[in-house]
Amino acid sequence: MCEIFAKQPKENYQTITRSIRIDGHATSVKLEASYWDILQEIADAQQLTVPKFISTVYREALEHNGEVSNFASLLRCACLMYARQPTNVIEVARQELTSRQI
Repeated sequence: MCEIFAKQPKENYQTITRSIRIDGHATSVKLEASYWDILQEIADAQQLTVPKFISTVYREALEHNGEVSNFASLLRCACLMYARQPTNVIEVARQELTSRQI
């Protein structure tokens, strides 16, 4: 039963650190390769680059929570939300982006 999980390619869970800018500040984010792939899908669906999407998520989380204590975990959970219901999550995100542009 667990072989499908245990025998996945090592590349799926290899950690990758990427340097990005969030509101002009350089930082790095370390995630497994599979999460980077999902973040790319989410960003593509919103016609954003991954760094722009990540910056937007960070800024919105900061506005909502006042702080972002574990941003990598927040990104992983965002990927899980997308993986569970990609159409619904992207539609809500598009509506939010549209309402901010008006």
